[in-house]
Amino acid sequence: MKRVPFFDNPMLRGQLPTWRARLVLVLLLAAFVVLAGRALYLQGLSTEFLQQQGERRYERTLTLAATRGKILDRNGVVLASSVPARAIWAIPEDAKPATGEQLSNLAKLLGLSVADLRGRLADVDRNFVYLKRQVPTDIADQIKKLEVPGIHQQAETRRYYPDGEVTAHLVGFTSVEDSGQEGVELTFDKLLSGTPGSRRVIKDRLGRVIEDVQAVTAPVNGRDLSLSIDARLQYLVFRELGEAVKKHQASAASAIIMDVRTGEILALASLPTFDPNDRESFQTPNLRNRAITDTFEPGSIMKPFTAALALDLGRINTKTQFDTGNGAFRYQGSTIHDVSRNGMLNVAGVLRRSSNIGMTMIAEKLQSREMWERFTELGFGRVPQLGFPGAAPGRLRPWDRWRLIEKATMAYGYGLSVSLLQVARAYTVFARNGDMVTPTLIKRDSDPTSVKVYSPEVSQLVRSMLEAAAGPEGTKAAQVQGYRVAGKSGTARKIVDGKYSTQRYRSSFVGFAPVSNPRIVVAVSIDEPKVGGYYGGAVAAPVFSTIVGGSLRMMGVQPDAPFESTIVAGVQEKTR
Repeated sequence: MKRVPFFDNPMLRGQLPTWRARLVLVLLLAAFVVLAGRALYLQGLSTEFLQQQGERRYERTLTLAATRGKILDRNGVVLASSVPARAIWAIPEDAKPATGEQLSNLAKLLGLSVADLRGRLADVDRNFVYLKRQVPTDIADQIKKLEVPGIHQQAETRRYYPDGEVTAHLVGFTSVEDSGQEGVELTFDKLLSGTPGSRRVIKDRLGRVIEDVQAVTAPVNGRDLSLSIDARLQYLVFRELGEAVKKHQASAASAIIMDVRTGEILALASLPTFDPNDRESFQTPNLRNRAITDTFEPGSIMKPFTAALALDLGRINTKTQFDTGNGAFRYQGSTIHDVSRNGMLNVAGVLRRSSNIGMTMIAEKLQSREMWERFTELGFGRVPQLGFPGAAPGRLRPWDRWRLIEKATMAYGYGLSVSLLQVARAYTVFARNGDMVTPTLIKRDSDPTSVKVYSPEVSQLVRSMLEAAAGPEGTKAAQVQGYRVAGKSGTARKIVDGKYSTQRYRSSFVGFAPVSNPRIVVAVSIDEPKVGGYYGGAVAAPVFSTIVGGSLRMMGVQPDAPFESTIVAGVQEKTR
């Protein structure tokens, strides 16, 4: 077979039509023109638009946090301030090369388990994961030295409370986002927070700022807040409550010091407490500010208000006698008891001997509506205008629902509930001239508002009776060396399973000093004392005495009672 050369192949001798070759050439040229036009359009005419679209994919608005204002006591002592801290975050995909040793050391510094840390880094599709917020700078520096891949830091602040547990219930605390959660931090959150600023920037995928894209809006820092609290008195109250709880094995305790002249709360503490610097101590029962949020049946500390009402309306006078008999009185189908046999008593004796029978007889001379209106004027059954979160109104039922036996029991402190703050405020009517001052947690620069409740004559009369009730023939444990004090103890049974318990009590004492020119009202409540008695005079009165004496001396208040008489009385008491 004869072989034909490749170039002589007949199939190659045919020629394509000229128009097809030209068409292909035109199409190729057109394609190049389109590509050139598109390139010109993208790189020339649409440059600005495309740059904006690109920037949007990496553009971020950063919030410039405002520095939270400080919380100060009345003398400028810092109770809360913001200190530098850092947030530790990660890019899970970039953290893959981290060694087991690095992760172990990192978990230890963050207070996490290795398993928990690995769990947070498991989702590699995420570009941002917080590992821990508000890490102290010294710990953050140690983390930085580990050089763990994919682990980054971000500057922020955390709240620091120098007095810790001592002012915890009062000052409160903030969240990791630096917003108020409890106490003063929550009540005045807007004032303390200030206004955050903003900054628009372009970031790379690692979160690094490349450039600013517009002017920075500067933040406006929060304002400092001066409280009415005196840190020295606050510590005194906290210490004495702690010792009382330990001594009597009580379940809880609260105390308040209020300035009679201004209504400023100089100290307010409750136990059990927590440390606002340690979030692990934030257990629900410990977070309650019991002096403000908890209510209780007050018992005998209510008696002065009922007696004052009867005197103010002219239903009784200082010479009116009440036959309390042998300590048991049958009334409206129930038996009312006194602790001891008191026989004939006038109103001063009823308060001094804390006679329930005597108060029942005084209540018989009053109408339910009169008692309800006066108790309401004193603030019972209404939320205290303190602005503090969780302040309780207590319970005071409408007068038209009272039975006669209920009117009698309310006269001596059962059948209604109050908070310790309400009682402390109400006692200012006897420390002042019958008017009740408005309480505040903020240091006052002007005169307070007050409400007239009793006449000045009645107020002064009951004041003298309360001095006798806290005197040698009354609650001697409430006396303070060098100062004349007035006050009343209270011992109330607690309701358990719908019945009044004979094992669980609340012991209280409320009073003021010095009697000649009252400066402070002090209210103390010890809940469920188990050792050393349960009467208010035995449990709460000694705490009242120590707090009053220490406070007046710290405030530089001049004594109004001879020291000699107090010392002699003490010696005589020991020799009995």
